Amino acid sequence: MARNVFQRGLIGDAGPWGATLVRFLFGLPFSVLIFSLVAALTPQAAPHVSPRFWLAISAGALAQVGATAALLVAMHRSGFAVATFMQQASLPLGAIVGWLAFGDRMDDLQWLGLAVTSLGLTVLSWPRVDDAKGAMVGSVFGLASGACFAVALNGYRQAGLALDHAHPIYAATAGVVVAQTLQSVVLGGALAVLRPSALRAVASSWRASLGAGFCGALASAFWFSALAMAPAGPVRAVGVLEAPIAAAAGRRLFKEKLTLRQVLGGAATAIGVVMTALG
Repeated sequence: MARNVFQRGLIGDAGPWGATLVRFLFGLPFSVLIFSLVAALTPQAAPHVSPRFWLAISAGALAQVGATAALLVAMHRSGFAVATFMQQASLPLGAIVGWLAFGDRMDDLQWLGLAVTSLGLTVLSWPRVDDAKGAMVGSVFGLASGACFAVALNGYRQAGLALDHAHPIYAATAGVVVAQTLQSVVLGGALAVLRPSALRAVASSWRASLGAGFCGALASAFWFSALAMAPAGPVRAVGVLEAPIAAAAGRRLFKEKLTLRQVLGGAATAIGVVMTALG
């Protein structure tokens, strides 16, 4: 949550792609430090760098880049809290990806949870009469963020399992370093060619960027570790805790207010996410 607050403040100067780069580029030194500590405490680890690992980590890294940029645009268009609620679509979508791609089984409660989540997201994304275009754009980007995060969740889980199943924390923190290196190189190179002004904005705001990078690195280390030890569904369910925190942060920091419709839609989304995770 803290990383999203930092990044939302940067989007005006650096744009969504520049603000996205902040999380990975400035988080990389912290990720390397975290991995170094874990590696020193896990001398028995025996990583297996296979084509499966590279495919999974690359898919997860690229999907996370798109997800983060889409989330920042959604926050700008629809508000901090609403975009965070809509990001929870990553859980049911992640469950569907796991079902289709990896043969994960889903029971009746999980399918019902998908339906409840879809209803909640529909209520959230329904545009207001006075701002139909802006709200709809924000809703589309919010759902796109959830879809990309769903791919990233499954990609990172498969990468951790492929690298070292016996030492999940080691595999997770190593995966964070590899993913953030790929993300920094690909996105930084693209911005250097297509929008160098965004790189200059990122460099000039390095103090705030360090905060976003540190929070992003710490969050990724915890997420990757959890995904290495449990399926994506139950792990992502913990993300429901972001919703009330986001509502409070949006109201206090960005002076945003939720309508009754948004509160009810967010509650339905959260309930559906929990049902999907616990099924």
